[in-house]
Amino acid sequence: MNNMQFARHRRLRQTANLRAMVRETHLHTEDFIYPIFVIEGEEIKNEVPSMPGVYQQSLDYAIEDVRAAVDLGIRSIIVFGVPNEKNDIASQAYCEHGIVQRAIRAIKNEFPELVVIADTCLCHYTSHGHCGIVENGTIINDDTLELLAKTAVSQAKAGADIIAPSNMMDGFVAAIRQALDEEGFTYVPIMSYAVKYASAFYGPFRDAAHSAPQFGDRKTYQMDPANRLEAFREAQADVSEGADFLMVKPALSYLDIIRDLKNHFHLPIVAYNVSGEYAMVKAAAQNGWIDEKAVVLEMLTSMKRAGADLILTYFAKDVARWLKEEK
Repeated sequence: MNNMQFARHRRLRQTANLRAMVRETHLHTEDFIYPIFVIEGEEIKNEVPSMPGVYQQSLDYAIEDVRAAVDLGIRSIIVFGVPNEKNDIASQAYCEHGIVQRAIRAIKNEFPELVVIADTCLCHYTSHGHCGIVENGTIINDDTLELLAKTAVSQAKAGADIIAPSNMMDGFVAAIRQALDEEGFTYVPIMSYAVKYASAFYGPFRDAAHSAPQFGDRKTYQMDPANRLEAFREAQADVSEGADFLMVKPALSYLDIIRDLKNHFHLPIVAYNVSGEYAMVKAAAQNGWIDEKAVVLEMLTSMKRAGADLILTYFAKDVARWLKEEK
């Protein structure tokens, strides 16, 4: 045994400080995008049953929620709207006084340095819950593009720093980029939900946003979870149309896709740690089956290690608090 030669990997694991010195992947508070759900009315704060700790909030409460996030060092949020009125043409999505537009104005007025991202989709605003115009049970792609472009422009006019279209219509980045440029918003970037799978992990979000489809599913426009090469085609199309960020949604079951995009495209990669991923961890933690903090940190670190530059996560405030405590 005295003459054996073999690698001593454990030498670099002996103490906490030594492990920290050679750690390859780090989480930073500025990595996180914090999502909020803004609802019509005043003094309303409804916890989402399937997402403990996540709320539908009227604007007065949302401002305080954002303030808490800013105080923790979070630099960006994304706004999802829950309107009172829905119809077949999603008119509240692009209304000047729509819930998202009002929320953006109020938040930017209160926190001018905060990066405010607008989710740009129609499903929260349509009476049928689909992400586009529907005729005879079919989602009409090109007619939908016109409404998405109107929505993006209205959000930019309200003060959104980034437009984040999540609808997965063909050509949506090109349509939005053209509309923004024509209205003088040349410098407003697009954070494209470039690779969005038709996933079973979205259920709790649909509770929060009241956006479940009233018929059928979204498999004609969201991607098949079995496909990998399709992700390249979707991402490449969005890059060629002018996307400034590429998002992969969901994150946890698609870490290979995050790495693929990181290896092939020179744009910031965003991982969406979606509602189902959040709900599973919360449920297990509430039952005492896991250590929530340890699991969340490991999970988000895996997304960074896979190649994500930014992580959209409902855990953003929790993790920001944990990182602050560690310092």
